[in-house]
Amino acid sequence: MASGEERRRGDNLVPLAALISREMRIEKMEKPIVKYGHAAQSRKGEDYFLIKMDCQRLPGNSSSTFSVFAALLQSLANAVSFALSWIFDGHNGNAAAIYTRENLLNHIFGAIPRDLGREEWLQALPRALVAGFVKTDKEFQSRGETSGTTATFVIVDRWTVTVASVGDSRCILDAQGGAVFSLTVDHRLQENVEERKRVTASGGVVGRLSTVGGVEIGPLRCWPGGLCLSRSIGDMDVGEFIVPVPFVKQVKLSNAGGRLIIASDGIWDALSSEMAAKSCHGLPAELAARQVVKEALRTRGLKDDTTCVVVDIIPPDNSIPPSTPPKKQNKLRALLFRMKSHFSASKLSKKLSAIGIVEELFEEGSAMLAERLGNGDSTSQSTSGLFTCVVCQIDLAPSEGISVHAGSIFSTSSKPWQGPFLCADCRDKKDAMEGKRPSGVRVA
Repeated sequence: MASGEERRRGDNLVPLAALISREMRIEKMEKPIVKYGHAAQSRKGEDYFLIKMDCQRLPGNSSSTFSVFAALLQSLANAVSFALSWIFDGHNGNAAAIYTRENLLNHIFGAIPRDLGREEWLQALPRALVAGFVKTDKEFQSRGETSGTTATFVIVDRWTVTVASVGDSRCILDAQGGAVFSLTVDHRLQENVEERKRVTASGGVVGRLSTVGGVEIGPLRCWPGGLCLSRSIGDMDVGEFIVPVPFVKQVKLSNAGGRLIIASDGIWDALSSEMAAKSCHGLPAELAARQVVKEALRTRGLKDDTTCVVVDIIPPDNSIPPSTPPKKQNKLRALLFRMKSHFSASKLSKKLSAIGIVEELFEEGSAMLAERLGNGDSTSQSTSGLFTCVVCQIDLAPSEGISVHAGSIFSTSSKPWQGPFLCADCRDKKDAMEGKRPSGVRVA
């Protein structure tokens, strides 16, 4: 006969099924609901969007599913679910936008080591995004086509949003509480002084279009080629000082969620970030995307391809999209973005999330590969034991690899013989981007 103490212990036991159900409820509460919508109006037929659902980061592992939202605009989860959205805005034809749509995703994830935990995977994303953009540009240029495209690429992993962009397609965050933040930087020569300095230092010429009478008209452009942008994928006829190295920003939302608006310059030439966010407040994602396009057309008319993707990141207990009207901006707005502390990070993260603050995890916009690829695993070894090129991921014998730091005055490494390593072709690409030699690619 069981003693009273044994009976009390038995009463405290929880059935296994109940434990599993409890864990599943907790896991569900940790993941937001992600809903999306897209809309577009075509004038030149050089903008594209793409949506893929239920992709798997780890093949055969249903807990690592993610979704892809893509809009292509010619120029131009460890039991973790994440969503992807990107926009490509092409120019001089649609070849670059189509090629980027079909290859960029694989190139980015091919640069991330396998079997990483979720936190390590998120930390590896910024460097992998740079490698993926550069590899896509390098491979497209090898085809000898002169088309180019902007690209804005967004990854949503639970409450963490990572954005990489080149060109003037833009992603904004409409956070709960009405604050609107830009998660990208426009690479237009007219507005971006730092990019003008970089292009001229690398051998490009920046100026306006001259008419017969010598009068200069229009925005600042890069010559040869006359491109208004300083960064894009493709555009091999302009010069390799037009680089594919993306601006990357990673933030963590509060558990109140928020709305992302990702759109081509056909939207942003007509609407400010605040106007775009305000125009679709209270609408579900699909109707919101249509409303943003409608508002842009009402303001400016259909002068360019106009594409918009809206992604709502919604708390699991609230399926209603963000509807709080925007508040007047004041000095407190700056406090909504806080750099992540290098100590007590997890505790700070929870506190920031609880009070509705958007936490900045990472931001980098340098165009120099030694700065963007030089931090991280210095061995760059593959599972075969060989070294791999950090950009194109091909195997290299130890004697073949060229350090990304070698010969670069921009490198922070005091040991240029250390990795990561580049193959000879990618080293040539790096040198051309930095103005150390002319591009070796010929236009067909």
